[in-house]
Amino acid sequence: MTEKILKFLADERPDTPCLVIDLDVIEANYLELNRVMPEAKIYYAMKATPMPDVLVRLAKLGSHFDTASLGEIDACVALGVEPDRISFGNTIKKERDIAAAYARGVRLFAFDSKAELAKLGRAAPGARVFCRVLVECEGAEWPLSRKFGCAPEMAMELMVEAKALGLEAYGLSFHVGSQQTHGKQWRKAIARMAKIFASLRERGVDLKMLNLGGGFPIRYRDPVAPVESYTRIVMNAVRTYFGNRLPELIVEPGRSLTGDAGLIQSEVVLI
Repeated sequence: MTEKILKFLADERPDTPCLVIDLDVIEANYLELNRVMPEAKIYYAMKATPMPDVLVRLAKLGSHFDTASLGEIDACVALGVEPDRISFGNTIKKERDIAAAYARGVRLFAFDSKAELAKLGRAAPGARVFCRVLVECEGAEWPLSRKFGCAPEMAMELMVEAKALGLEAYGLSFHVGSQQTHGKQWRKAIARMAKIFASLRERGVDLKMLNLGGGFPIRYRDPVAPVESYTRIVMNAVRTYFGNRLPELIVEPGRSLTGDAGLIQSEVVLI
């Protein structure tokens, strides 16, 4: 809890329950991540905290946005965010939503299945697409290994097919799980991605981008290591496994930007 939040609650005495957020904390978290990882474009995962004031502050700082729905895309567009700063990062989308996002100028889309790729081929011709690959999530408080992603072998076949469909086979993504405290998981995942990049290059598909996902831990009750301790591991792994062929990098923080920026105050009526 920051002094600004304490003062607001004391002075305003808002009706409860209420959520109070200190935008300066979010800005500081964004700037720190940008400082320790300047090689990567930051795509804020909107689902973490989609409030307009949060989006406006991050947009002014130059953030890109990872969206999971057409509603989130429209929220960004309504605030003046350019479509080329928006990724439709949900791997499962309605075809009409893909078409609507494409009509709004969005050109970066995620997928992890043959059926989703077919929808993108029909509804977003020529768009840049990236395939989410399944990786291990041990060490995360909220693992995602059973929710999103496909096997590396399947990812390679899908990226070859993406090129055949006239889409730009742009890159790969992964997510090591939310609140991930084991840095080795990023290193293992990046090694796997580098192998897929190399295999696809031999098949005539030259990927350009690696999406590192999110997962950097934020402090709730227990202390966590500073974000730089994780980004150092990530960038060392990228340089080790990609060598002189460094891809464009994307990182998708959500709670690591907003999780420690506010609190919910409520009232106990009766015990």
